[in-house]
Amino acid sequence: MKYLYLALSSIILAYIIIALFTYLYQRKLLYHPSENNYTGDGIQFDYKEVFIEVDKNIKLKSWFLEKDLKKNKTILYFHGNAGDLTNRVQKLNELNKLAVNILIISWRGFSGNPGKPTEKNLYNDARKSVEWLNKAGVINKNIILYGESLGTGVATELGQNNSFAGIVLESPFTSIADAAKIYYPYLPIDLLIKDRYDSLKKIKNINVPILVMHGKKDNVVPFKMGVKLFDNANEPKFSYFSDIDDHMMEFNDQLINSLKQFLGFNT
Repeated sequence: MKYLYLALSSIILAYIIIALFTYLYQRKLLYHPSENNYTGDGIQFDYKEVFIEVDKNIKLKSWFLEKDLKKNKTILYFHGNAGDLTNRVQKLNELNKLAVNILIISWRGFSGNPGKPTEKNLYNDARKSVEWLNKAGVINKNIILYGESLGTGVATELGQNNSFAGIVLESPFTSIADAAKIYYPYLPIDLLIKDRYDSLKKIKNINVPILVMHGKKDNVVPFKMGVKLFDNANEPKFSYFSDIDDHMMEFNDQLINSLKQFLGFNT
């Protein structure tokens, strides 16, 4: 009986330690600014490096691919939870072929930017980026919010009750809590999690055209989450669901054509 008590006590203690570690270090588990897995693509576009002030002593290193701010829509690109701007070069090479301007920001704590990424801070970074475009002469009705992975949670937050030209969600999740439960089914995620990015609750508040893109072979964010968001989104809504793509979708002809059709709807 004594040994059983000791064994149970050890298991309970280990569980508490794991839960406490997860709670204290969860943002280290969520945000990976130094994880650069998609580098090496040559830049095939012209851009200006700009620094967007979002907070005291914090300016975000960003790239601005400007063509014609009055004639063309502008994509405001929110990247995912890992890597710097160079990780998106392959995508930018393809997006740049479209008749759009592009502003891609790097979050605080990423690409050498000061500050710490949190849900609240990323929302602030995104809002300040919209303001930066407004000051450059781009009104919200000419801005298309583009979210990639974690960035879909930011795009969904900003898209609520706002008159943007449209929203694109690439490899989106219903919420960080839902995603975390897949990886940590043994933990009380709802009690522990700080940054929720609860897109499923917010998607009904979006009343502008929306395009949801997701790969069926996504092994990071389940494909069914993208489908669920699409099902709960308001019309007009569009989808690009690929049989072959994993989490980082391939910007092939099929995907680009879906974007072209979506952009055409908004012109």
